[in-house]
Amino acid sequence: MLDKIIKEATDAVAAAVKGVDNIVDAITGSVKDQVVNVLKGTSEVAGTGVESIASVASGAVKGAGHVGGSITDVAGSTMSGIIKGVSEVSGDVISAVRGGAEGIVRGAADTGKDIGAAAVSAVEGAIKAAGDIGGDTAGAAKSAIGGALDAAGNIGGDAAEKVKSALLASAALPRDVIESALKGSDHKKN
Repeated sequence: MLDKIIKEATDAVAAAVKGVDNIVDAITGSVKDQVVNVLKGTSEVAGTGVESIASVASGAVKGAGHVGGSITDVAGSTMSGIIKGVSEVSGDVISAVRGGAEGIVRGAADTGKDIGAAAVSAVEGAIKAAGDIGGDTAGAAKSAIGGALDAAGNIGGDAAEKVKSALLASAALPRDVIESALKGSDHKKN
C-alpha cells in the first residue's frame, strides 16, 4: 500500500508542477490533497497514518525531482502541504510532521539530492506552516528534526552526520531547539 501511495504522490506532484509558473504553490496544493485523501482512508494519523504521510512526502520529492524543482523549495512546500492537509482533517500535526520530514529526506536520498538541505528545509517548512495554523512551532521543529534523523539513520553511511551538520550550520533555524532535539535523539540510541 505504501508503494502505491508513493507512486500516486509522485505522479500527482509531477503532473501538478508541469507547465506552472508557481511550483511551490502547486506542490503545496497537490501534497495537501494527497494527505487529505490518504488520511480519510485511514482511521487515525498515528501508526499507519504516519507511514502514509512519509510515503506522500517521499513521492512528492520524487515527483518534483522529475521536473527539476529545487530541493529547498520542494521540501518546504511539501511540509506546508502536509501540515495543511493534516489540520484540515483534524489530525495530529506533530506526528505528521515527523513522518513528513522522514519522507522528504528519504525522497531526497532516493533522487540524489542534498539530504542536509532537504532536512533543513523540512524543519524550516514545519516551523513556518505550524505557525501559519497557530500550532506549536517548537514541537513541529523537534518532530521534523526527529523524522529527518530517523530517515538519515535508515539511509546509513554518513547520512546522519550530514543531516546533523546541516541543521547545526543553518542560521535560519533556532539553535536551542535543534540542540535539544539532537540531544534527545542521542539518548534514544544509547
